Amino acid sequence: MIGISGKQIEPDQRKDRWKVPHKSDKSSSKSVSVATKDPKSSSLSNTSSSKPKALNLSPISVPLADDKLRKKLFKVVKKANRQKQIKRGVKEVVKGLRKGGKGIVIIAGNVWPIDVISHVPILCEDNSVPFVFVNTKEELGHAVNTRRPTSCIMVSSSGKNKQTSSDSKDDSKEIKKYLDECIEQITSLS
Repeated sequence: MIGISGKQIEPDQRKDRWKVPHKSDKSSSKSVSVATKDPKSSSLSNTSSSKPKALNLSPISVPLADDKLRKKLFKVVKKANRQKQIKRGVKEVVKGLRKGGKGIVIIAGNVWPIDVISHVPILCEDNSVPFVFVNTKEELGHAVNTRRPTSCIMVSSSGKNKQTSSDSKDDSKEIKKYLDECIEQITSLS
């Protein structure tokens, strides 16, 4: 039989040419490791390795929250999000700071280009609003319950919620308590 390339092929060779080895095949003794290419580097990395991923933090991301503070911040953010005490995104945060809003500003450390958020810490210092950086904007977006990554958020001490129920008052007091604890830890970082 003649193959595509015009060479003579035996019938049994033709069948085996596209055969893919199965896991249960004992004939193939080679083990295959899956390697993926990291888009930010030119080297290949194994997917089975459990090394922590290096973060691409910007040089201005100081003070950076440690794990304990980050968990507490995200807990506050989730509670404040239910009470509508969150301003999300650079534009809303800057607007809130210029209007004299009080609270805490959380900025993502891996925002690129850096010019997008470089003015936010200066505005925070001018208005005496504490700010802190976290590792990634994906984490920050997840904490605000969106799928979209978020560059920065502001948790204000007073919310938009106009309800006067006892539950919302209790939640506001609890958020205020957690906010004060976070502010103390952030000032100790600076």
